[in-house]
Amino acid sequence: MNALIVYAHHEPASFCSAMLRTATAALRAAGHTVEVSDLYGMGFDPVSNRHNFTTVADTARLRQQAEEAHAHQEGGFSPDLQTEMDKLVACDLLIFLFPLWWLGLPAILKGWVDRVFAVGVAYGGGRYFGSGVMRGKRAMCVLSTGGSPASYDGSGHYAPIETVLYPVHRGVFEFTGFEVLPPFVAHGPNRIDDGQRAALLDSLRARFTGIAALESLASVDN
Repeated sequence: MNALIVYAHHEPASFCSAMLRTATAALRAAGHTVEVSDLYGMGFDPVSNRHNFTTVADTARLRQQAEEAHAHQEGGFSPDLQTEMDKLVACDLLIFLFPLWWLGLPAILKGWVDRVFAVGVAYGGGRYFGSGVMRGKRAMCVLSTGGSPASYDGSGHYAPIETVLYPVHRGVFEFTGFEVLPPFVAHGPNRIDDGQRAALLDSLRARFTGIAALESLASVDN
């Protein structure tokens, strides 16, 4: 299995970085290939505009989807963007690894989605949900939160984590055809001790060691 981890954290000493190392090692030890897009390390530009393209369909107005469709037909995506698109198309398992910021993806990761999940590459021509381009592939989120588990179980300040992640699970993964695996959530790693953090990493290691047998989440009717 080919795994692509899209990693969005700027600090090498972070718990997210520890999760990246753990997930990568576990996947490789299980015989899978792993590609990592370290967005901060790459200096990835999350801003989507005409620099996405080497071709131009309409010089008068930038219609994003029209330009994406044209670039897909003409081989007109910028080289750096095409590299990420090639990784996406080649993967069997897509993993977003990130800290939850403001109940969402960090801007650099959202920008990666905006630019890489282009018309023709990830969707278009009636190919979405059950007939999506990425049908047969799987995807999941690995994330850290600032709050405790009780903050994300529906009884605290926020909705359950499944609801928080709905825009990613449904709006990105399922929309393009991915089957969604249960997320791995490290709650408040800054609030726990070293032993508890080590236990979280052990759980993450076990999750990826057995990833091939992990069942997908039940999907909304497609």
